[in-house]
Amino acid sequence: MPKKGRSAVRSPEEKEEGMSAKQRKTDSPLCFDSPSSLFQSLIAPMDVNQFFQQYWEKKPLLLQRSDPALTSYYQSLFQLSDLKQLCAQGLEYARDLNVCRCVNGKKKVMNKEGRVNYTQLRKDFDQKRATIQFHQPQRFKDELWRIQEQLECFFGSLVGSNVYITPQESQGLPPHYDDVEVFILQLEGQKHWRLYKPTVPLAREYSLEPEERIGKPTHDFLLKAGDLLYFPRGTIHQANTPAGVEHSTHLTLSTYQNTSWGDLLMDVFPSLLFDSMKSDIGLRQGLPRSLLTSANGSSDVNKQVCMFLRGLAERLEQGQQELRSSEMRRDFISSRLPPYRLQEEDIAPVGKLPALEDSVCMRFKEHILLTVEPSQDNTDEATELVAFVLHSLKNKRETHMMGAHVNDEEDVDEEETSPFQGLRFPATHLPALRQLLSRERLLVGELPLQQDADKLGLVLGLWTEGLLQVC
Repeated sequence: MPKKGRSAVRSPEEKEEGMSAKQRKTDSPLCFDSPSSLFQSLIAPMDVNQFFQQYWEKKPLLLQRSDPALTSYYQSLFQLSDLKQLCAQGLEYARDLNVCRCVNGKKKVMNKEGRVNYTQLRKDFDQKRATIQFHQPQRFKDELWRIQEQLECFFGSLVGSNVYITPQESQGLPPHYDDVEVFILQLEGQKHWRLYKPTVPLAREYSLEPEERIGKPTHDFLLKAGDLLYFPRGTIHQANTPAGVEHSTHLTLSTYQNTSWGDLLMDVFPSLLFDSMKSDIGLRQGLPRSLLTSANGSSDVNKQVCMFLRGLAERLEQGQQELRSSEMRRDFISSRLPPYRLQEEDIAPVGKLPALEDSVCMRFKEHILLTVEPSQDNTDEATELVAFVLHSLKNKRETHMMGAHVNDEEDVDEEETSPFQGLRFPATHLPALRQLLSRERLLVGELPLQQDADKLGLVLGLWTEGLLQVC
Protein backbone atom coordinates (compact mmCIF):
# COMPACT_ATOMS: atom_id res chain seq x y z
CA MET A 1 0.00 0.00 0.00
CA PRO A 2 1.46 3.43 -0.93
CA LYS A 3 2.38 5.80 1.87
CA LYS A 4 -0.33 8.17 3.03
CA GLY A 5 -0.28 11.78 3.97
CA ARG A 6 1.99 13.15 1.23
CA SER A 7 1.59 16.80 0.35
CA ALA A 8 0.47 17.76 -3.14
CA VAL A 9 3.10 18.41 -5.82
CA ARG A 10 4.55 21.87 -5.56
CA SER A 11 4.27 24.28 -8.42
CA PRO A 12 7.45 25.60 -10.09
CA GLU A 13 6.89 28.89 -8.27
CA GLU A 14 6.62 27.17 -4.89
CA LYS A 15 9.75 25.17 -5.57
CA GLU A 16 11.69 28.32 -6.42
CA GLU A 17 10.69 29.91 -3.11
CA GLY A 18 13.07 27.51 -1.38
CA MET A 19 15.96 28.39 -3.67
CA SER A 20 18.63 30.94 -2.95
CA ALA A 21 18.74 34.18 -4.89
CA LYS A 22 21.74 32.83 -6.80
CA GLN A 23 19.85 29.66 -7.77
CA ARG A 24 16.59 31.38 -8.70
CA LYS A 25 16.14 32.27 -12.35
CA THR A 26 15.77 35.86 -13.48
CA ASP A 27 12.16 36.92 -13.82
CA SER A 28 10.88 35.89 -17.21
CA PRO A 29 9.17 38.38 -19.55
CA LEU A 30 6.87 35.48 -20.49
CA CYS A 31 3.77 34.78 -18.43
CA PHE A 32 3.44 31.20 -17.16
CA ASP A 33 0.12 31.63 -15.34
CA SER A 34 -1.56 29.36 -17.90
CA PRO A 35 -0.81 27.86 -21.32
CA SER A 36 -2.90 30.56 -23.03
CA SER A 37 -1.17 33.38 -21.12
CA LEU A 38 2.22 31.97 -22.10
CA PHE A 39 1.33 31.94 -25.78
CA GLN A 40 -0.11 35.45 -25.51
CA SER A 41 3.13 36.72 -23.97
CA LEU A 42 5.19 34.85 -26.58
CA ILE A 43 3.53 36.65 -29.50
CA ALA A 44 3.03 40.01 -27.74
CA PRO A 45 1.98 42.60 -28.73
CA MET A 46 -0.06 40.55 -31.20
CA ASP A 47 -3.44 39.46 -29.83
CA VAL A 48 -4.07 35.70 -29.75
CA ASN A 49 -7.48 35.91 -31.46
CA GLN A 50 -6.10 38.17 -34.15
CA PHE A 51 -3.19 35.79 -34.68
CA PHE A 52 -5.43 32.76 -35.27
CA GLN A 53 -7.89 34.68 -37.43
CA GLN A 54 -5.35 36.39 -39.69
CA TYR A 55 -2.07 34.44 -39.60
CA TRP A 56 -2.36 30.84 -38.37
CA GLU A 57 -2.05 28.52 -41.39
CA LYS A 58 -2.49 31.58 -43.64
CA LYS A 59 0.56 33.82 -43.80
CA PRO A 60 3.82 34.74 -42.02
CA LEU A 61 3.98 37.08 -39.03
CA LEU A 62 7.06 39.14 -38.22
CA LEU A 63 7.36 40.73 -34.77
CA GLN A 64 10.37 43.03 -34.55
CA ARG A 65 10.81 44.16 -30.97
CA SER A 66 13.40 46.38 -29.26
CA ASP A 67 13.00 45.10 -25.73
CA PRO A 68 16.29 44.68 -23.77
CA ALA A 69 14.63 42.41 -21.18
CA LEU A 70 13.24 40.13 -23.88
CA THR A 71 16.55 40.11 -25.75
CA SER A 72 18.41 39.11 -22.59
CA TYR A 73 15.87 36.41 -21.81
CA TYR A 74 16.01 34.98 -25.34
CA GLN A 75 19.79 34.75 -25.11
CA SER A 76 19.52 32.85 -21.81
CA LEU A 77 17.51 30.11 -23.55
CA PHE A 78 20.51 28.93 -25.59
CA GLN A 79 23.74 30.49 -26.76
CA LEU A 80 26.93 29.50 -28.54
CA SER A 81 28.88 29.46 -25.28
CA ASP A 82 26.59 26.67 -23.96
CA LEU A 83 28.04 24.14 -26.39
CA LYS A 84 31.25 23.47 -24.47
CA GLN A 85 29.42 22.29 -21.36
CA LEU A 86 26.84 20.37 -23.38
CA CYS A 87 29.50 18.52 -25.36
CA ALA A 88 30.94 17.31 -22.05
CA GLN A 89 27.65 15.45 -21.47
CA GLY A 90 28.34 12.97 -24.25
CA LEU A 91 26.58 14.42 -27.30
CA GLU A 92 26.60 12.36 -30.48
CA TYR A 93 26.60 13.47 -34.09
CA ALA A 94 23.29 12.98 -35.95
CA ARG A 95 21.44 12.09 -32.75
CA ASP A 96 22.07 15.32 -30.81
CA LEU A 97 23.37 17.68 -33.45
CA ASN A 98 24.24 18.05 -37.11
CA VAL A 99 27.02 20.10 -38.66
CA CYS A 100 26.08 21.29 -42.12
CA ARG A 101 26.40 24.03 -44.70
CA CYS A 102 24.53 25.07 -47.81
CA VAL A 103 26.93 24.82 -50.77
CA ASN A 104 25.73 25.69 -54.28
CA GLY A 105 22.12 25.30 -53.25
CA LYS A 106 22.61 21.90 -51.63
CA LYS A 107 22.94 20.78 -48.04
CA LYS A 108 26.39 19.44 -47.18
CA VAL A 109 26.45 17.39 -43.97
CA MET A 110 29.84 17.58 -42.23
CA ASN A 111 29.21 15.28 -39.25
CA LYS A 112 31.99 13.20 -37.75
CA GLU A 113 31.51 9.74 -36.26
CA GLY A 114 30.46 9.08 -32.69
CA ARG A 115 30.68 11.59 -29.87
CA VAL A 116 31.03 15.31 -30.46
CA ASN A 117 34.41 16.83 -29.59
CA TYR A 118 33.96 20.50 -28.71
CA THR A 119 37.35 21.55 -30.11
CA GLN A 120 36.58 19.90 -33.45
CA LEU A 121 33.08 21.37 -33.43
CA ARG A 122 34.39 24.90 -32.98
CA LYS A 123 36.98 24.29 -35.68
CA ASP A 124 34.27 23.33 -38.17
CA PHE A 125 32.21 26.33 -37.05
CA ASP A 126 35.02 28.91 -37.19
CA GLN A 127 37.09 27.67 -40.11
CA LYS A 128 34.59 25.85 -42.32
CA ARG A 129 31.70 28.24 -41.49
CA ALA A 130 29.43 25.31 -40.75
CA THR A 131 26.01 25.65 -39.11
CA ILE A 132 25.42 23.75 -35.89
CA GLN A 133 21.90 22.31 -35.73
CA PHE A 134 21.21 21.25 -32.13
CA HIS A 135 18.30 18.81 -31.78
CA GLN A 136 15.63 19.14 -29.09
CA PRO A 137 17.51 21.38 -26.60
CA GLN A 138 14.57 21.16 -24.15
CA ARG A 139 16.18 17.88 -23.09
CA PHE A 140 18.99 19.90 -21.53
CA LYS A 141 17.57 23.38 -20.93
CA ASP A 142 15.03 23.73 -18.12
CA GLU A 143 13.48 26.94 -19.39
CA LEU A 144 12.81 25.40 -22.79
CA TRP A 145 11.21 22.43 -21.03
CA ARG A 146 9.04 24.94 -19.19
CA ILE A 147 8.04 26.78 -22.37
CA GLN A 148 7.41 23.73 -24.55
CA GLU A 149 5.46 21.84 -21.91
CA GLN A 150 3.06 24.77 -21.64
CA LEU A 151 2.84 25.13 -25.43
CA GLU A 152 1.96 21.44 -25.75
CA CYS A 153 -0.88 22.07 -23.29
CA PHE A 154 -1.96 25.10 -25.35
CA PHE A 155 -1.88 23.46 -28.78
CA GLY A 156 -2.82 19.93 -27.72
CA SER A 157 -0.04 18.84 -30.05
CA LEU A 158 3.64 17.96 -29.75
CA VAL A 159 6.05 20.91 -29.73
CA GLY A 160 9.63 20.24 -30.75
CA SER A 161 12.60 22.55 -31.10
CA ASN A 162 15.95 22.95 -32.80
CA VAL A 163 18.68 25.54 -32.33
CA TYR A 164 20.62 26.80 -35.36
CA ILE A 165 23.99 28.52 -34.84
CA THR A 166 25.45 29.95 -38.05
CA PRO A 167 28.70 31.94 -38.46
CA GLN A 168 28.82 35.13 -40.49
CA GLU A 169 28.51 35.03 -44.27
CA SER A 170 27.20 31.48 -44.18
CA GLN A 171 23.99 29.53 -44.68
CA GLY A 172 23.15 26.17 -43.18
CA LEU A 173 20.23 24.90 -45.26
CA PRO A 174 19.08 25.39 -48.86
CA PRO A 175 15.56 26.67 -49.64
CA HIS A 176 12.99 24.21 -48.30
CA TYR A 177 9.60 23.89 -46.64
CA ASP A 178 8.51 21.99 -43.56
CA ASP A 179 5.47 20.00 -42.45
CA VAL A 180 5.10 21.93 -39.17
CA GLU A 181 3.93 25.32 -37.97
CA VAL A 182 7.11 27.27 -37.21
CA PHE A 183 7.94 29.91 -34.61
CA ILE A 184 11.43 31.41 -34.86
CA LEU A 185 12.97 33.14 -31.82
CA GLN A 186 16.15 35.06 -32.61
CA LEU A 187 18.42 34.47 -29.62
CA GLU A 188 21.79 35.97 -30.63
CA GLY A 189 23.05 38.14 -33.46
CA GLN A 190 21.06 38.66 -36.65
CA LYS A 191 19.82 36.54 -39.54
CA HIS A 192 18.69 37.46 -43.02
CA TRP A 193 15.48 35.65 -43.96
CA ARG A 194 13.72 35.19 -47.28
CA LEU A 195 10.27 33.62 -47.51
CA TYR A 196 8.52 32.46 -50.68
CA LYS A 197 5.02 31.54 -51.75
CA PRO A 198 4.28 27.88 -50.97
CA THR A 199 4.22 25.41 -53.85
CA VAL A 200 2.38 22.99 -51.52
CA PRO A 201 0.25 24.98 -49.03
CA LEU A 202 0.02 23.34 -45.58
CA ALA A 203 2.45 20.66 -46.71
CA ARG A 204 2.53 17.24 -45.06
CA GLU A 205 6.16 16.53 -45.93
CA TYR A 206 9.54 18.24 -45.74
CA SER A 207 10.99 19.06 -49.14
CA LEU A 208 13.79 21.02 -50.77
CA GLU A 209 12.89 23.53 -53.48
CA PRO A 210 15.36 24.60 -56.21
CA GLU A 211 16.03 28.34 -56.55
CA GLU A 212 14.75 28.43 -60.14
CA ARG A 213 11.34 27.18 -59.06
CA ILE A 214 10.52 29.39 -56.09
CA GLY A 215 10.62 32.81 -57.76
CA LYS A 216 11.13 36.06 -55.87
CA PRO A 217 10.73 36.29 -52.09
CA THR A 218 7.41 37.47 -50.69
CA HIS A 219 9.27 38.58 -47.54
CA ASP A 220 12.89 39.74 -47.19
CA PHE A 221 14.03 41.00 -43.78
CA LEU A 222 16.62 40.89 -41.00
CA LEU A 223 15.70 39.15 -37.75
CA LYS A 224 17.41 40.64 -34.69
CA ALA A 225 17.82 39.33 -31.14
CA GLY A 226 14.46 39.45 -29.35
CA ASP A 227 12.44 39.24 -32.60
CA LEU A 228 9.93 36.51 -33.43
CA LEU A 229 8.88 35.08 -36.78
CA TYR A 230 5.99 32.72 -37.52
CA PHE A 231 5.17 31.01 -40.79
CA PRO A 232 2.76 28.18 -41.74
CA ARG A 233 3.84 24.73 -42.84
CA GLY A 234 4.65 24.67 -46.54
CA THR A 235 6.21 28.16 -46.48
CA ILE A 236 9.43 28.01 -48.49
CA HIS A 237 12.29 29.71 -46.65
CA GLN A 238 16.03 30.17 -46.43
CA ALA A 239 18.23 32.19 -44.07
CA ASN A 240 21.84 33.28 -43.79
CA THR A 241 24.00 35.21 -41.34
CA PRO A 242 25.07 38.47 -42.99
CA ALA A 243 28.60 39.88 -43.07
CA GLY A 244 29.59 41.86 -40.01
CA VAL A 245 27.56 39.66 -37.66
CA GLU A 246 29.80 37.37 -35.63
CA HIS A 247 27.20 34.61 -35.55
CA SER A 248 23.47 34.04 -35.39
CA THR A 249 21.64 31.77 -32.96
CA HIS A 250 17.95 31.13 -33.39
CA LEU A 251 15.48 28.71 -31.86
CA THR A 252 12.84 26.99 -33.97
CA LEU A 253 9.69 25.90 -32.14
CA SER A 254 7.57 23.58 -34.27
CA THR A 255 4.13 22.08 -33.83
CA TYR A 256 1.06 20.60 -35.58
CA GLN A 257 2.87 17.87 -37.48
CA ASN A 258 0.25 15.38 -38.72
CA THR A 259 -2.50 17.22 -36.83
CA SER A 260 -4.89 17.92 -39.71
CA TRP A 261 -8.53 17.02 -40.35
CA GLY A 262 -7.27 14.33 -42.71
CA ASP A 263 -5.18 12.80 -39.94
CA LEU A 264 -8.20 12.81 -37.63
CA LEU A 265 -10.37 11.11 -40.27
CA MET A 266 -7.75 8.39 -40.75
CA ASP A 267 -7.77 7.90 -36.99
CA VAL A 268 -11.53 7.81 -36.37
CA PHE A 269 -12.75 6.00 -39.49
CA PRO A 270 -11.71 2.46 -38.46
CA SER A 271 -13.58 2.70 -35.14
CA LEU A 272 -16.52 4.46 -36.81
CA LEU A 273 -16.92 1.63 -39.31
CA PHE A 274 -16.36 -0.98 -36.61
CA ASP A 275 -19.23 0.48 -34.56
CA SER A 276 -21.49 0.96 -37.59
CA MET A 277 -21.15 -2.63 -38.77
CA LYS A 278 -22.79 -3.80 -35.54
CA SER A 279 -26.08 -2.09 -36.42
CA ASP A 280 -25.99 -1.80 -40.23
CA ILE A 281 -26.51 -5.13 -41.97
CA GLY A 282 -25.69 -3.51 -45.29
CA LEU A 283 -22.10 -2.98 -44.16
CA ARG A 284 -21.93 -6.65 -43.20
CA GLN A 285 -23.11 -7.93 -46.59
CA GLY A 286 -20.47 -9.57 -48.77
CA LEU A 287 -18.69 -7.87 -51.65
CA PRO A 288 -19.61 -8.73 -55.25
CA ARG A 289 -17.81 -11.83 -56.48
CA SER A 290 -14.31 -11.27 -57.86
CA LEU A 291 -14.34 -7.57 -56.89
CA LEU A 292 -10.89 -7.76 -55.33
CA THR A 293 -9.38 -9.49 -58.36
CA SER A 294 -10.97 -7.20 -60.94
CA ALA A 295 -8.54 -4.99 -62.83
CA ASN A 296 -11.11 -2.26 -63.48
CA GLY A 297 -13.04 -0.03 -61.14
CA SER A 298 -16.81 -0.12 -61.01
CA SER A 299 -19.25 2.80 -60.91
CA ASP A 300 -21.66 0.61 -58.98
CA VAL A 301 -19.06 0.09 -56.28
CA ASN A 302 -18.42 3.83 -56.10
CA LYS A 303 -22.15 4.49 -55.73
CA GLN A 304 -22.46 1.87 -52.99
CA VAL A 305 -19.52 3.37 -51.05
CA CYS A 306 -21.04 6.85 -51.39
CA MET A 307 -24.31 5.51 -49.97
CA PHE A 308 -22.49 4.01 -46.98
CA LEU A 309 -20.62 7.29 -46.36
CA ARG A 310 -23.86 9.29 -46.48
CA GLY A 311 -25.37 6.86 -43.98
CA LEU A 312 -22.40 7.30 -41.65
CA ALA A 313 -22.69 11.09 -41.91
CA GLU A 314 -26.41 11.00 -41.13
CA ARG A 315 -25.89 8.86 -38.03
CA LEU A 316 -23.17 11.22 -36.82
CA GLU A 317 -25.35 14.28 -37.37
CA GLN A 318 -28.22 12.64 -35.49
CA GLY A 319 -25.98 11.74 -32.56
CA GLN A 320 -26.47 8.02 -33.05
CA GLN A 321 -22.72 7.40 -33.12
CA GLU A 322 -19.66 8.92 -31.50
CA LEU A 323 -16.25 9.57 -33.01
CA ARG A 324 -13.48 7.82 -31.14
CA SER A 325 -9.94 9.12 -31.67
CA SER A 326 -7.42 6.78 -30.12
CA GLU A 327 -4.17 6.54 -32.09
CA MET A 328 -3.64 10.31 -32.32
CA ARG A 329 -4.40 10.72 -28.63
CA ARG A 330 -2.12 7.86 -27.64
CA ASP A 331 0.71 9.16 -29.81
CA PHE A 332 0.42 12.62 -28.27
CA ILE A 333 0.14 11.56 -24.65
CA SER A 334 2.94 8.99 -24.89
CA SER A 335 5.34 11.38 -26.62
CA ARG A 336 4.75 14.75 -24.97
CA LEU A 337 6.81 16.35 -22.21
CA PRO A 338 6.03 15.54 -18.59
CA PRO A 339 4.93 18.44 -16.36
CA TYR A 340 7.67 20.99 -15.73
CA ARG A 341 10.05 19.98 -12.93
CA LEU A 342 7.96 16.95 -12.04
CA GLN A 343 9.84 14.57 -9.75
CA GLU A 344 9.12 10.89 -9.18
CA GLU A 345 7.92 11.54 -5.65
CA ASP A 346 5.41 14.12 -6.95
CA ILE A 347 3.28 11.45 -8.60
CA ALA A 348 2.95 9.25 -5.52
CA PRO A 349 -0.54 9.04 -3.96
CA VAL A 350 -1.45 12.24 -2.11
CA GLY A 351 -3.31 12.48 1.19
CA LYS A 352 -5.79 9.97 2.60
CA LEU A 353 -7.67 7.26 0.79
CA PRO A 354 -10.86 8.69 -0.77
CA ALA A 355 -14.19 7.63 0.76
CA LEU A 356 -17.81 8.00 -0.40
CA GLU A 357 -18.34 11.12 1.72
CA ASP A 358 -15.21 12.86 0.39
CA SER A 359 -14.95 15.49 -2.30
CA VAL A 360 -12.17 14.71 -4.75
CA CYS A 361 -10.38 16.55 -7.55
CA MET A 362 -8.13 15.46 -10.37
CA ARG A 363 -4.46 16.39 -10.50
CA PHE A 364 -2.46 17.14 -13.66
CA LYS A 365 -5.64 17.53 -15.75
CA GLU A 366 -3.76 18.99 -18.70
CA HIS A 367 -1.65 15.84 -18.88
CA ILE A 368 -4.55 13.35 -18.91
CA LEU A 369 -6.54 12.01 -21.87
CA LEU A 370 -9.50 9.64 -22.14
CA THR A 371 -9.87 7.13 -24.95
CA VAL A 372 -12.55 4.53 -25.67
CA GLU A 373 -11.21 1.48 -27.47
CA PRO A 374 -12.04 -2.18 -28.13
CA SER A 375 -10.81 -4.50 -25.42
CA GLN A 376 -7.70 -6.42 -26.42
CA ASP A 377 -8.58 -9.39 -24.21
CA ASN A 378 -8.32 -12.73 -26.01
CA THR A 379 -11.74 -14.19 -25.25
CA ASP A 380 -14.44 -16.00 -27.17
CA GLU A 381 -16.94 -13.27 -26.34
CA ALA A 382 -17.87 -10.35 -28.60
CA THR A 383 -15.42 -7.47 -28.46
CA GLU A 384 -16.40 -4.89 -25.87
CA LEU A 385 -15.35 -1.26 -25.49
CA VAL A 386 -13.28 -0.11 -22.54
CA ALA A 387 -12.16 3.32 -21.29
CA PHE A 388 -8.50 4.22 -20.85
CA VAL A 389 -7.15 7.05 -18.70
CA LEU A 390 -3.79 7.90 -20.26
CA HIS A 391 -1.27 10.35 -18.84
CA SER A 392 2.21 11.69 -19.49
CA LEU A 393 3.49 11.87 -15.90
CA LYS A 394 6.00 9.06 -16.42
CA ASN A 395 7.29 10.32 -19.76
CA LYS A 396 10.99 11.08 -20.02
CA ARG A 397 12.02 14.62 -20.79
CA GLU A 398 15.41 13.28 -21.95
CA THR A 399 13.84 11.38 -24.87
CA HIS A 400 11.24 13.98 -25.89
CA MET A 401 10.85 14.13 -29.70
CA MET A 402 13.83 11.78 -30.14
CA GLY A 403 11.97 8.89 -31.75
CA ALA A 404 12.60 5.31 -30.67
CA HIS A 405 16.29 5.77 -29.88
CA VAL A 406 17.37 3.96 -26.73
CA ASN A 407 20.33 5.57 -25.00
CA ASP A 408 21.37 2.68 -22.81
CA GLU A 409 20.35 -0.72 -21.57
CA GLU A 410 18.43 0.68 -18.63
CA ASP A 411 15.90 2.22 -20.99
CA VAL A 412 14.91 -1.18 -22.32
CA ASP A 413 12.76 -1.92 -19.26
CA GLU A 414 9.22 -2.41 -20.58
CA GLU A 415 7.64 -0.48 -17.73
CA GLU A 416 9.84 2.52 -18.44
CA THR A 417 9.39 2.59 -22.21
CA SER A 418 5.71 1.65 -22.54
CA PRO A 419 3.86 4.50 -24.29
CA PHE A 420 0.56 3.53 -22.69
CA GLN A 421 0.93 4.87 -19.18
CA GLY A 422 -2.48 4.86 -17.57
CA LEU A 423 -5.48 2.92 -16.33
CA ARG A 424 -8.23 0.82 -17.85
CA PHE A 425 -11.89 0.94 -16.75
CA PRO A 426 -15.18 -0.50 -18.06
CA ALA A 427 -16.89 1.74 -20.63
CA THR A 428 -19.70 2.26 -18.10
CA HIS A 429 -17.26 4.39 -16.07
CA LEU A 430 -16.84 6.89 -18.90
CA PRO A 431 -19.50 9.41 -17.70
CA ALA A 432 -17.95 9.44 -14.23
CA LEU A 433 -14.47 9.94 -15.66
CA ARG A 434 -15.67 12.81 -17.82
CA GLN A 435 -17.28 14.48 -14.80
CA LEU A 436 -14.08 14.16 -12.79
CA LEU A 437 -12.05 15.78 -15.56
CA SER A 438 -14.54 18.57 -16.29
CA ARG A 439 -15.30 19.71 -12.73
CA GLU A 440 -13.12 21.35 -10.12
CA ARG A 441 -14.29 18.93 -7.40
CA LEU A 442 -16.90 16.19 -7.05
CA LEU A 443 -18.39 14.15 -4.21
CA VAL A 444 -17.45 10.50 -4.60
CA GLY A 445 -20.94 9.38 -3.59
CA GLU A 446 -22.46 11.43 -6.42
CA LEU A 447 -20.47 9.84 -9.23
CA PRO A 448 -22.82 8.51 -11.97
CA LEU A 449 -22.23 4.83 -11.19
CA GLN A 450 -24.85 2.45 -9.77
CA GLN A 451 -22.75 0.61 -7.19
CA ASP A 452 -20.81 2.27 -4.36
CA ALA A 453 -18.10 -0.33 -4.90
CA ASP A 454 -17.65 0.94 -8.49
CA LYS A 455 -17.40 4.54 -7.27
CA LEU A 456 -14.76 3.66 -4.72
CA GLY A 457 -12.89 1.41 -7.15
CA LEU A 458 -12.72 4.21 -9.70
CA VAL A 459 -11.39 6.90 -7.35
CA LEU A 460 -9.01 4.48 -5.63
CA GLY A 461 -7.50 3.50 -8.97
CA LEU A 462 -6.97 7.15 -9.89
CA TRP A 463 -5.63 7.96 -6.39
CA THR A 464 -3.13 5.09 -6.51
CA GLU A 465 -1.84 6.38 -9.88
CA GLY A 466 -1.35 9.85 -8.35
CA LEU A 467 -4.07 11.41 -10.53
CA LEU A 468 -6.65 12.23 -7.84
CA GLN A 469 -6.74 13.53 -4.30
CA VAL A 470 -9.25 14.35 -1.59
CA CYS A 471 -9.80 18.11 -1.61
